[in-house]
Amino acid sequence: MRKSIIVITSLLTLVVGLILHSCSTTPTSGEVVLNVADKSFDLLSKYNFFSGVIKDLKPNAGVLPYDLASPLFTDYAHKARFVYVPKGKQVDYQEEGVLNLPVGSCYIKNFYFPFDFRDLSKGRRIIETRMLVHRENGWESLSYIWKDDQSDATLEVAGDIKQVSWIHNDGKKMDIDYVIPNKNQCKGCHWDNKNNAFMPIGPKVRNLNHDYTYTDGVKNQIEKWTAMGILKGAKPAAECPKMVSYYDTTASINDRARAYLEINCAHCHNPNGPAYTSGLYVNLENTNLENLGICKAPVAAGIGTGNRMWDIVPGNHNASILSYRMESVEAGVKMPEVGRVLAHKEGVELINRWIDEMKAGECGVKQ
Repeated sequence: MRKSIIVITSLLTLVVGLILHSCSTTPTSGEVVLNVADKSFDLLSKYNFFSGVIKDLKPNAGVLPYDLASPLFTDYAHKARFVYVPKGKQVDYQEEGVLNLPVGSCYIKNFYFPFDFRDLSKGRRIIETRMLVHRENGWESLSYIWKDDQSDATLEVAGDIKQVSWIHNDGKKMDIDYVIPNKNQCKGCHWDNKNNAFMPIGPKVRNLNHDYTYTDGVKNQIEKWTAMGILKGAKPAAECPKMVSYYDTTASINDRARAYLEINCAHCHNPNGPAYTSGLYVNLENTNLENLGICKAPVAAGIGTGNRMWDIVPGNHNASILSYRMESVEAGVKMPEVGRVLAHKEGVELINRWIDEMKAGECGVKQ
C-alpha cells in the first residue's frame, strides 16, 4: 500500500511539473514567445511570430510588417520584414541612426524567391529567416534555414549554400548558389565601432517614412508605429526625414545614388563602421566630397582597385574603383564582400550614371 502511494505521488508530481512547464513554454494562440534571457529555439515556429501555416508568414498579434524605401540588394531575393516590440514597451523617436528598439524586441527578415518574378501568384520558396534579437546584454543575430518542404526553419550558426532557381523579370531562367552567411559574417556588417557593439543597420526613420499597405489599409509607417504605441515622440510624417527609393525614376539621380550607397554600403563605410579605416564614407550624413570618394585614392584595396587610381573619377565610371568593385563577382574584389554572388545590374547602372553625370576632369584624368 505504501509503495502504491509513493508511485501515485510521484506520478502526480510529474504531471504537475509537465503542466507547469507546458504553461511556461508552450505558445498560446496569438502570443509571441521570446524570453531574452532564454536559449534560442531550434525551430522558428516555436517563437510563434506567425499564425496558421508558417510559410504563409501571417503575423501574430504584436508582430508588425514593414519595409524599407531603399532595400539592401541580396541576389534579387525578395524580403518579408517584421518587427516585434513587447507589449507596453516603446521606441524613442530619433532622426538619425537606426531606431533603438527596447530589450525584448526583435527584427525578423525572411528571404524568399518567387518562382516567377513576372507572376508572384505562382508561389515562392523561402530560403532563410534572419532575426536580430535585443537581449539584455545587447543584440544577437540568429539565422534559420527553411526546410525543403517549407514546414519550418532550423537554427544554423555555420551558414549554408542553397541552390536557387527562378524566372527573372526578363523571362530568363536564373540559377545561383545562394550563400547564407555564418554568424561571424553577420558581425562583419553589423558591427558599430563607436558603441563597440553589434547593431541593426536598416530601419532608420528616413528609410521607414513612406506608405505601406497593411491588411486594414494604406498608412505611413511612422504614423502606424506611433498609432500602435510602438514609437513615441515622433513628428508628423511630413516633417520627418525621408529617403527616396533608388528605384524611383522621378527622383534626382543624386538622391537615388546616395540612397543606394546608404543602404548597400554605408553600414561598413561610415566613420563608425567596420570599414572606417578606408576613409570612404558613403552614409547620407556625409557631405565631404573626398570622403564620399570623389578623387580619393584607395587605402589598402589591393587587387580591388582594378589598377584604377581613384574611388570615383567624376564623369568617368570606367576609371572609378567604385564601379569596378560593384561590377565584380570575384572574391576579394567585389563590394559588398558578402551577401551577393551576382552583380546588381540595376544598381551598377544607377551608380555608373551618377558618376558619369558629375562634372568631369577634377582628378586630372583626360576625358
